[in-house]
Amino acid sequence: TLIEKDNTMVTMVRAFWYLLCLFAEIFASAAAEEGIQHVLVAIAMEAEAVPFVEHLGLEKDDSLFESHLPFLAYTGTHKDAKVTVVTNGKDAVYDTGVDNVGTVPAALATYLALHKLKDSVDLLINAGTSGGFRRKGAAIGDVFLTTAVSNHDRRIAIPGFDSYGVGLLENSSSDTILSPESLASQLGFKTGIVSTGNSLDKTQECEKNMLANDASVKDMEAAAIAWSCALLQKPFLGVKVVTDIVDGDFPSQEEFLANLSTAAKSLQEAL
Repeated sequence: TLIEKDNTMVTMVRAFWYLLCLFAEIFASAAAEEGIQHVLVAIAMEAEAVPFVEHLGLEKDDSLFESHLPFLAYTGTHKDAKVTVVTNGKDAVYDTGVDNVGTVPAALATYLALHKLKDSVDLLINAGTSGGFRRKGAAIGDVFLTTAVSNHDRRIAIPGFDSYGVGLLENSSSDTILSPESLASQLGFKTGIVSTGNSLDKTQECEKNMLANDASVKDMEAAAIAWSCALLQKPFLGVKVVTDIVDGDFPSQEEFLANLSTAAKSLQEAL
């Protein structure tokens, strides 16, 4: 069982490595036309980020976050663009030592990084795995570029607050060469709305809200990261790989583990 889990983690890490390397090439080639000089990549888990960091030869940057914070940063260059990767680090508050996943650390890490880097960041990419919806045409291994983000677990049944709870934010770069539609057309990827919640599983109310949100994929960080970007008026792009089918026949955690190798193969073929 331990060997199987180790192999699964290796497959997941490779999948993220391939995808992020692909996007590094895309954004570097588009930099001259779009004037992009600095790309910030937000990734929840450290294990997902390490291969990308090592591939680009990025170096740890201890100056980006204060020393008492768990967040980590790596920086360097790729062709003519500066690349900064931030992760949420490990939990010390609850003394679990696991990765800080979910909306709270994601929003805080993103905001602090963008605020410290100020005007130098031209684009933020949030890369991560996700659950996909069969009703929206999602299949295991699909790569989705997000056109908008929303929340499905912020249920506030008060006029005005209900819309705030959903928190719909549409992609802010739809008229550029880096729009999700343009990139997806070039690469054969899919586009759709990502709905964010703080649980891996879902309740019946979550299912209703994700349907109302017209979600193609669900995750645990994108809406929070996009919110931080909106505060500082920075362009946001989500890149989500489908590892389980939310409206399928199997529990998300089981399908996630069973289908990681398929997702990795899909990414390799896309490259």
